[in-house]
Amino acid sequence: MKKHNILLIDDDESLRKVISHNLTSEGYKVASARGGREGIDLFKKEEFDLVVTDLKMSDLDGMEVLREVKRLNKDALVIMITAYGTIEKAVEALKAGAYDYVTKPFNRDELKIAVEKALRIKSLEKENLKLKSELNEKFRFDNIIGVSSKMADVLQLIKRVSKTDSTVLLLGESGTGKELIARAVHCNSSRNDKPLVIVNCAAIPEDLMESELFGHQKGSFTGALGDKAGKFEHANGGTIFLDEIGDLKLELQAKLLRVLQEKTIDKVGGVDPIEVDVRVIAATNQNLRRQIEDGAFREDLYYRLSVIPVKIPSLRERRDDIFLLIEHFLKVFKTPPNVKFSPEAIKVMENCIWKGNVRELGNVIERALLLRKGDVISPDDLPEEIRFSSAITGSFIRELPEEGISLVDIEKELLIKALEKNNWNQSKTASFLSITRATLIYRMEKYNLRRL
Repeated sequence: MKKHNILLIDDDESLRKVISHNLTSEGYKVASARGGREGIDLFKKEEFDLVVTDLKMSDLDGMEVLREVKRLNKDALVIMITAYGTIEKAVEALKAGAYDYVTKPFNRDELKIAVEKALRIKSLEKENLKLKSELNEKFRFDNIIGVSSKMADVLQLIKRVSKTDSTVLLLGESGTGKELIARAVHCNSSRNDKPLVIVNCAAIPEDLMESELFGHQKGSFTGALGDKAGKFEHANGGTIFLDEIGDLKLELQAKLLRVLQEKTIDKVGGVDPIEVDVRVIAATNQNLRRQIEDGAFREDLYYRLSVIPVKIPSLRERRDDIFLLIEHFLKVFKTPPNVKFSPEAIKVMENCIWKGNVRELGNVIERALLLRKGDVISPDDLPEEIRFSSAITGSFIRELPEEGISLVDIEKELLIKALEKNNWNQSKTASFLSITRATLIYRMEKYNLRRL
């Protein structure tokens, strides 16, 4: 394990030797300087994890040392050594960027604890920066898989969107990757060093949602035993991703609209509004325009959210990407290089309807890898429903599964395929299926089929 490198600056030789001995015996590497100027010269030549400097020195006092060290490296950690009579100066040093101070006379443990705490904080900050860097790398636009024209259009749009602070509304079926897109927009924005807070509006009980989003004051309701910051406060300076926004109740829609308009939140039980600087990305798999017609979603909120609407295609609409996604999941699941899907199995997956989209594809691949009988995964290693769905799409029905089938599923899948083939034009689809337009509309309503 690498020793932490500490720069000790003190013009009191006896104290300098004692501190140097104590720190060295704790396992640290210590470089000593007899004054401020010598200390600055050493700091310029070598990389140090921590600077420990006396506040009062003859040639260059500790405040000047602190300012110069911070000028050379704004992230440098500095601990000040001060006497009782100069505590006010030490407080001034903290305001100027010093991490901590110890007061003379101090015992060995006081300095030891201060140094350990400072270095632990530095280590956590380094780890945090590393994780952020890895996260930003993971969600680079180049790492989003898609060569199909529809995904290319989406990528081109979100690249432009990420450079703005505009509100974004992601539209798409479940499993299409709306959260992945939201993360990519955040990680490639100017807010990427601030939090991304994810909220699933469908997963939080209705009576807790307001408190979760906006926080509450102690005693504002039964069980509010203390003050609580809401998701918007946690996301301050960064981004909040409101998934399944279509499930938000009307009362809370009004409160969210106010946040978007006023840039302030009201805590439950609070008196004064709190300013927040948060970019909002929302997502839904529902038809919000239809919800507006039904009185279930506010039209004014819809327009506030959909400043930039992004329609994410279903996997059925981007079949050219399926092979690349298969290759991606093989890497994700750390598959040995000799294990692969046969061309026939790949063809089956390319023909499948994939009602669960990319999420379902990943699940099927993981299952096939776990249950495989050999190194080459054949169609027989895929679930029966996947093979059957593929048969419907690829060459309609060639075989029926032994355990039976759902006529409802077949009709629904056939309707979806016909609608997509005709770009959701009802007249053309009805003609294609040799039924009346009224019959088509009836069946679309029966299966809740709507274009997002």
